[in-house]
Amino acid sequence: MKQAVTAALALAACNWIVPMAQAQEQPAAEHQVSYNAAVVSDYRYRGISQSRLDPALQGGADYTHTPTGLYAGTWLSTIHWTGDLGGSGSVEWDLYGGKRGELGGGVSYDVGGLYYFYPNNGLHPNANTFELYGQLGYGPGYLKYSRSLTNLFGTADSKQSGYWDLGANIDTGWQAVTLQLHVGRQQVHNNDALSYTDYKVGLARDFGWATVGLAWVKTNTSAYVAPDGRSLGRSGVVASLTKTF
Repeated sequence: MKQAVTAALALAACNWIVPMAQAQEQPAAEHQVSYNAAVVSDYRYRGISQSRLDPALQGGADYTHTPTGLYAGTWLSTIHWTGDLGGSGSVEWDLYGGKRGELGGGVSYDVGGLYYFYPNNGLHPNANTFELYGQLGYGPGYLKYSRSLTNLFGTADSKQSGYWDLGANIDTGWQAVTLQLHVGRQQVHNNDALSYTDYKVGLARDFGWATVGLAWVKTNTSAYVAPDGRSLGRSGVVASLTKTF
């Protein structure tokens, strides 16, 4: 459940002036590939802990075809929730692809599909989930909507569930620090008791060698609980260390 998760950070750009006779603007590479790795103190997705409020290891790879804006990627994370619900497996594997670009007037778009794969999860209904999503962005802000074409993460009779994501990643102009703001609304079709709202306020600083993040997260639901009775959507602070290369 990449936050894109993904997830996404607005990184500070560095500009410099060079004599025109000595330098020419270089076009972006046609094919771009990047990799990412992270460790987090708690894997929260849409405000709900996927790792039983424990740390998680994460990593992925992304490909972009620059001329068209087409992209594809994969991402993995350690999890606990499938086992906690009586199934098995300890890995989430995401596969996604889509297209992003500009509509004009400073408005960007991103549309695509995301498949959440939980190998050998053993749950009924199966935990594997497929969503389509669309996003509009303007400046540091964005509005995204995701809709499931399958049951949502093993919840029976939950096809056509939707998630609204409103947020912004704001460059503070100080020490490469980004302010992250988010509010989301998960609507679980035919399962109103599982629907909820989540919130996030975070700061992330790019040190060059890695990005360090600290975020406060919260939901308004107590419907998701760990085997020991702790709420998986309770308020908490999540620390992260992320490297992109």
